[in-house]
Amino acid sequence: MTEPLVRLADGTVKQVSPLTGTTVWTVPGRGGRPLVPPTPDWRPVSAHDRDRLCVFCWGRMLETTPEKSRLVVASDGTASTLDGLPASQLGASTPELRSFANLFEIVSQRYWRTNHGARTPDGVHARAQAYVAEPEGRAQVEALLAARVSAAGTQLAPAGSPAWWQDVDDLFAGSHDVVVARRHLVDGAQFADELAGAGTLDVAEHRRFVAFTVEALRRVYEAQPAARYVAVFQNWLRPAGASQDHLHKQLVAIDEDGPQLARELVLAEQDPALYQHAVLDLAVRHGLVVARNEHAVAVAGVGHRYPSLEVYSTAPAQLPWEHTPAQVDAFADLLHALHAATGAQVPSNEEWHHRPPGAHQPMPWRAVLKWRVSTLAGFEGGTRINVNTIDPWQVAERVVARLHELRAAGRVAPMAIGHQCEDLVLRYGQEAAR
Repeated sequence: MTEPLVRLADGTVKQVSPLTGTTVWTVPGRGGRPLVPPTPDWRPVSAHDRDRLCVFCWGRMLETTPEKSRLVVASDGTASTLDGLPASQLGASTPELRSFANLFEIVSQRYWRTNHGARTPDGVHARAQAYVAEPEGRAQVEALLAARVSAAGTQLAPAGSPAWWQDVDDLFAGSHDVVVARRHLVDGAQFADELAGAGTLDVAEHRRFVAFTVEALRRVYEAQPAARYVAVFQNWLRPAGASQDHLHKQLVAIDEDGPQLARELVLAEQDPALYQHAVLDLAVRHGLVVARNEHAVAVAGVGHRYPSLEVYSTAPAQLPWEHTPAQVDAFADLLHALHAATGAQVPSNEEWHHRPPGAHQPMPWRAVLKWRVSTLAGFEGGTRINVNTIDPWQVAERVVARLHELRAAGRVAPMAIGHQCEDLVLRYGQEAAR
C-alpha cells in the first residue's frame, strides 16, 4: 500500500485517506492561510430577542414539530428527561436540550411507509390525537402542515380526514430528528455574532449534549426497524450547510449503508484491526495525535477534503449506546476540546460514525470534525484531487498549542495533549485492534 501521507521535496503534501481513498494535496503558499470566519453580524441584540432569533430558539418552541423529549437540569445539577410534553406545558420548564422531528426530512415517513410498509405505532397516533385536542397543539400542527405543503407545492388534506391524520402522525413519527441546544448566543451576548457553538458550552453541558444525542440515536433505531443505518451530524454555520446558526445535531435513518460505510465494512472484514492499523498507527507514526483521555483519543485526520480532526472511542463497546456513561463522557470531552480549539466562528461539520447494528464487522465509534474553510471548485471536480489549505501536521500543531491554553485556563476537561499521550490502542470488538 502506498504511504497515505507524504511531503515532497518542494513542500507539497499529498494525502490518500486509508478509509475512503480520497486524494488530497496541500501546496506550499496555500497551507498557511488563516481560518477565515464569516463576516461578523454586529447587530445589537436585546435580552428579549436572544431567545427568539430563529425557529430553534426557546422563545419559538411552537414553530418546531411537536417535541419528542427534553432534558431539564435542576439547580443541584441533576438532569432528567421529559418525554412527549403537550404544547400547553412547553413553557412550564426550561429545557437544556430538546429533540423533535425535522419538518423537512431528508428521508420522509412517506418514504418508509411506501417502500418498507412502515406503520404509525398506536402510541404515536394516540399522542397525536391528544396533542391536537389542545388549542395550542392544534394551532401548532395546522401551521406546520401548511408550511410543509406550501414548500412541497401540494394541497393540504381536509382537516380530520384519514389523509390529514396521516400527515399529523408523520409530524410525531419521523425518523429524521433534530437535537437542539438551549442557547443561540452565549449568555450575556449583546451582539448577534456572539454565537454559542459546541466549544462555548462548559464540559458538563457538552457531556449532556452528547449523551442526549446518543439516547436519541438509540430511539431512532428502535422506532424505525427498517433502518440499516442512522447518520448523525452537526452542521455549524451556514457555509457548512446549517439552515440555522443555532447549535444542533441531526439524526437521519436510511435504508442502506452508503458508499463510504460499505467500503469500510469490506476493509474491516479483511482487517478487524483496520482503524488501529490504518488510522491510529498512522497518526502515531507522523506525530498527529493531539489528545488522549481514559476512554478516547483525538488525532489530526489524513485524506479529508477539509482540514479535519477525529475522535475515536478506545472502549471495547462499538455502538454508542452500549458505552458506559464514563466512556460517553470521555468521548464528549475530547470532541468538546476540539470544538473549543477550533473556535465558534469557524464553519464546521461534525460527523459521527458507528458500526451498523446489523453488521458483524468490528468498528469503533468515532467522530470527524471538518473545518469548512475552503470551497471545492472546478479543479477538484475535474481531477478528483482535492486541494486542502492546511495539512494534517499544521492542523495538529495548531490544535495542540490551543489545547494547552484551554487546559491551563480550565475550559476543557483534563486530558493528555500531544506528546503526553500514551497507551494508544483501540479496544473495539473485544480487543480487535491488538
